[in-house]
Amino acid sequence: MRMLCSSTLIGEVFIIGFAGLVAMKDPDLTTSTVWTVSGIAMVLCVLLCGMVTRPGGVALGWALQIALIASGFVVPTMFILGVMFAALWWASVHFGRKIDEAKARFAAQAGAAGADAA
Repeated sequence: MRMLCSSTLIGEVFIIGFAGLVAMKDPDLTTSTVWTVSGIAMVLCVLLCGMVTRPGGVALGWALQIALIASGFVVPTMFILGVMFAALWWASVHFGRKIDEAKARFAAQAGAAGADAA
């Protein structure tokens, strides 16, 4: 699960950075405000890569997805991209857990086969 979720989060780092560039064109926003918010979000994405498998990591990821969708109020395209990344996040969590279960099952079978051979 960690690999799939981390890949999604790293993709979001780039999307947030590009959204920051678009948001800079808004005359109501200062450059420092845009890059403070974007920078914090990008750092959170990177930090969350290491926290995905810890308790609450997936929930924090969902909070980040909601924030990404909400950023559409500043950059309207982010509504679409936010929903797309939320779907990717769901798929990463869902299929990542299935992959982890399959790996554990195969490891248990290999361990049992090794114990039978000895």
